[in-house]
Amino acid sequence: MQKTGSLSCLSMQNLFFLICCFTLQLFISSPSEAKNTFEARNKTYLTVCGDPNHLPFSNKKMQGFENRIAQLIADDLERTLRYHWWPQTIGFVRNTLKIRLCDLIMGVTSVNELLQNTNPYYRSVYTLVYREDSGLKIKTLNDPVLKQLRIGVVAGTPPATVLTNNGLMDKVKSYHRTVDTRLYSPATRAVEDVALEKIDIAVIWGPIAGYAAKNQQIPLAVVPLPAKVDNVPLAFNVSMGIRRREQNWKHQLNVKLEELAPQIETILLDYRIPLLDANDNLIKP
Repeated sequence: MQKTGSLSCLSMQNLFFLICCFTLQLFISSPSEAKNTFEARNKTYLTVCGDPNHLPFSNKKMQGFENRIAQLIADDLERTLRYHWWPQTIGFVRNTLKIRLCDLIMGVTSVNELLQNTNPYYRSVYTLVYREDSGLKIKTLNDPVLKQLRIGVVAGTPPATVLTNNGLMDKVKSYHRTVDTRLYSPATRAVEDVALEKIDIAVIWGPIAGYAAKNQQIPLAVVPLPAKVDNVPLAFNVSMGIRRREQNWKHQLNVKLEELAPQIETILLDYRIPLLDANDNLIKP
C-alpha cells in the first residue's frame, strides 16, 4: 500500500510537470504573443489615425500639413506610411489608437490626458481674422472697438471665455465646436463668413485661420493674439499622441522630431501657421 501511494504521488507530480511545460510552450509559441506586448508595432509601416476631411490638418488626398509631416517621419524611419481614417470628433482616440488600429495620432494638445504625448513639435496661438479693406487695426481682445462689431468664435474655445469676461457675448455669433468634420468645419466657416461680410471679425485657432484666409478671394488679415489675455491662455503646444507605457516608441519619436525640426517648421510656415518660439515670440519665415 505504501509503494502504491508513492507511485500515485509521483505520477501526479509528473502529470503536473507535463501540464506546466505544455502551457509554457503554448505561451512561447503563440502567434498572438506580439499583440499582447505594449509596443507591438509593425516595423514595415507607420500607421497613423487621421481625419479624412479636416484641412489644413489632414485629408484622404494627403493635402494637409499633418499628412506631410507624417510622410516626413515615415521616410526617415524607412517605413511605408498608411492611414486609418476616422472623423476627429468625440471618441476618436477610443475608436482608433486605443484599439490598436494605428500607432500614432498627429496634432494633439500637449496636455491631452487621453493618451501619452510626445514632445511638442510646434506652438501656435489664436488669431483675429478680418478683411484687409475693413479699416480695422485690432490686435487684442481688449480693444473697445470690438463692442461695435459682429464677432465669430467657436463655442467652448479659450477666446470665448475672454469675450464672455469682457461682456461681448451679445456681439458674438457662435459656431459649433463638436461636429462631423466630414460635413462641416466651423472654424473655416467663420473665416468664410468674414470674407462674405456676414460677420466683421473671427477669433480662430491659428493653424486653421492662416490656411482658410489664404483660400478666400478677398484679402484677409490674420493677426496673432498675445499668448495670454486676462490670464486666459491663447497659445498652446502641439504634440503627437501614442498609447500609454510605450516609452521606447515615445523616445524614438522625440528623437525624430528633434532631428526633423527644421523641415517640420518649413512645412508649417508653408501653410501660413503662426508659430511661436519658447518665449512666445512670433517666428517669421
